[in-house]
Amino acid sequence: MLPRCWAVLGGRAVPAAASAVLGSRCQWRPAHLRLLLNPVAQAQGRQPAFSTTCVKCSKNRRLRQKRIISERKLTRYFVDHRRVRVVGGQGGGGGHSFHSEPRKIFGGPDGGNGGDGGHVILKADRQTKSLSSVLPFYQGVHGERGGSKNCYGANGACVYVKVPVGTLVKEDGKVVADLTQDGEEYVAAYGGAGGKGNHFFLSNENRAPTLFTPGEPGQDRVLHLELKTTAHAGLVGFPNAGKSSLLRAISRARPAVAAYPFTTLNPHVGIVHYQDYEQVAVADIPGLIKGAHQNRGLGMAFLRHIERCHFLLYVVDLSVSHPWTQLQDLKYELEQYKKGLSERPCVIIGNKIDLAESRINLPLLKERVEDRVIALSALRGDNLEELFLHLRELYDAYVKTEQSRGQNPVKW
Repeated sequence: MLPRCWAVLGGRAVPAAASAVLGSRCQWRPAHLRLLLNPVAQAQGRQPAFSTTCVKCSKNRRLRQKRIISERKLTRYFVDHRRVRVVGGQGGGGGHSFHSEPRKIFGGPDGGNGGDGGHVILKADRQTKSLSSVLPFYQGVHGERGGSKNCYGANGACVYVKVPVGTLVKEDGKVVADLTQDGEEYVAAYGGAGGKGNHFFLSNENRAPTLFTPGEPGQDRVLHLELKTTAHAGLVGFPNAGKSSLLRAISRARPAVAAYPFTTLNPHVGIVHYQDYEQVAVADIPGLIKGAHQNRGLGMAFLRHIERCHFLLYVVDLSVSHPWTQLQDLKYELEQYKKGLSERPCVIIGNKIDLAESRINLPLLKERVEDRVIALSALRGDNLEELFLHLRELYDAYVKTEQSRGQNPVKW
């Protein structure tokens, strides 16, 4: 006989309060009672993990919010250099057998040839933006061995490696391939040829050959992959000039922005959309310093990304004294890195026009330069329409020039 404060639940004697909470249809668990009867656990706000077999006792499942990933973590895996060893698949060996069946004992040799090994192929893919997904070693699939009854072995499958558009393939310091178009392929390592079966060596002089050859090994190479960002326009400027803020303002790219130099350590590509569905790719190149062509600062590691840009956007900080000297230094570094790079079509963007010092330096800058100057504020979004219009003019001029040469312009 149990007192009134106790009840029977699941064949066990439990407190009546616990019985009312758990319900008669729930599966009884000792963990439930330990939490209910423990005053310390109740004081800490811990709730028992009730069984979900009853609606009344099902625990409250809150939607888990996705963890916010910082911009640093989103961009730290950018890789523009990779050393890769590629080995083609080995060819299958030739078969060695003799045909034999009733009333035809000496049927002769019937060993088939082995299959060829698979190739390792580099394929340019527009969706791939970095070499971080490229592994240090690739090998093609081996070919199968030749079988009896003159059955040839199957060829090994090819291994495709996706690389970004604009990847240079070098071997021993020499450029062997330049993948600049989407879907372009380069056979990095050929697979070995399959071996010959004993049927191949059948002749009038030798009616029962026992000779067969093994498959040849695949090609073994060590390649260096180097990525040069392929974009229509390139933002060139010194650190803290506002290049990343400008790219945020005109596109959906989200490079890191902070009030200290070299915030951008990796190139970012933003897409500017127009109403006629044309898309202009703008690359944010990390900040340059004096002596960058001598590999100072970030140096040549990112100067090569400017080499693929068809027109340049010089971003100048108008708030500093003598902003026209920044433009002279930038063009000098580009010219020292590659002759003729500073002579490409360009526009000068005077950033931070919202500051008082910038309004004083703007007319002085226009007097000392011959190129067009567009004054704007990337922080407030002032005068971005003029930049959009001039950027489209540069893009249309580039498309007409490529079409007049009989070449296909780069499309995004």
